[in-house]
Amino acid sequence: MTNWEYARLEYRAAGTLGTDRFMDWTATFHHPGGVLRWGTDERFDDLRHLNRAGAAGWQAYNRAVIHVQGEPHRLSSVTYSMRRPIPPLE
Repeated sequence: MTNWEYARLEYRAAGTLGTDRFMDWTATFHHPGGVLRWGTDERFDDLRHLNRAGAAGWQAYNRAVIHVQGEPHRLSSVTYSMRRPIPPLE
């Protein structure tokens, strides 16, 4: 039986630049050891952050998207649920 530890990667629109406020994205990684702020991107580039989590052994198993109401449709946040196996105790 595998025991898991869980985390989440929140990728949110930073809301800092007027009409382009949904173009800057802030990545925050929440895990059992605390919260890590992984910086702000000038464009939606979550693959870099997913690869960073994957290198540490985390597996994404769910993705939740929140859209801004109105036209044009824009994302306001994307949250990835992640997990990684806990090594068995000797």
